[in-house]
Amino acid sequence: MVIENFLEIIIPYISSSLDFIGIIIIVISALRGAFKLVANKFDYTNNDDIAIDLVKAMVLSLEFKLAAEIAKTVLIKTIDEFVVLASVAILRVVLSFVLHWELRTGAKTTENTKLKK
Repeated sequence: MVIENFLEIIIPYISSSLDFIGIIIIVISALRGAFKLVANKFDYTNNDDIAIDLVKAMVLSLEFKLAAEIAKTVLIKTIDEFVVLASVAILRVVLSFVLHWELRTGAKTTENTKLKK
C-alpha cells in the first residue's frame, strides 16, 4: 500500500521528465538542422547529413517518450486508460520503426553518393 501510494506520486514526475527530455531533443535537433540549412544557403542538394541527424534525434526522442508511456502503465486502473495508453505506445513504436527504416535507407544513399564522388 505504501509503495503504491509512493508510485502514484512519483510516476507522473518521472514520465513528465522523460517526455520533456524527448521534446528538448527534438527542439535542439530541429534548431541545429535549421542553422545548418541556413549556413548552406538553403542548398537542398547536399543536405542528406542534416536529414539523417534529424531522423536520429527523432528516433532518440521517441525512445524517451515511449519510456514515459511504459512508466505510466504502472498507474493504469481501468481498461479505457489501458486502451489509450496502448494506442499511443503502438503509434510511437510504429513511428520508431519507420524512422529506423528511413535512417537505414538514408544512410545507404548518403554513403553511395559519397563513394561516387
